[in-house]
Amino acid sequence: MISGIFGEEGELIFEIELIATNGEIIPIDAILDTGFTTGYLAIPTQDIEALGWEKIRSDIMLSTAQGMAYFDIYEGRIIIDQQEFTIPVHAGDNLPEILIGGFWLDVVRIVIDKPVGILTMEIKS
Repeated sequence: MISGIFGEEGELIFEIELIATNGEIIPIDAILDTGFTTGYLAIPTQDIEALGWEKIRSDIMLSTAQGMAYFDIYEGRIIIDQQEFTIPVHAGDNLPEILIGGFWLDVVRIVIDKPVGILTMEIKS
């Protein structure tokens, strides 16, 4: 189980780890975005290029909070709750932060109790 934090504007923030092609493990903060219902993870293009991940699809159009936008899809390796996953990752030019998408809601259990400061994510067994 991993603990998250509540952001200044109520964001749900979890630390996950990205695995670069060279094996380097990079811890990052990612925001759970329940409006991102079409994937697992979205990363700004400039960040994903540094990871060396392989592009598997180009120019996928998706609806975002700012309107329609194009994304490339990469094969990424990440660690959540001490478990490694290989997932498709959306990369876009106008993303301000790394986002955890709604696809994770099928494989994780999230507990949110803001009044007492509890925010956890755990991979379902």
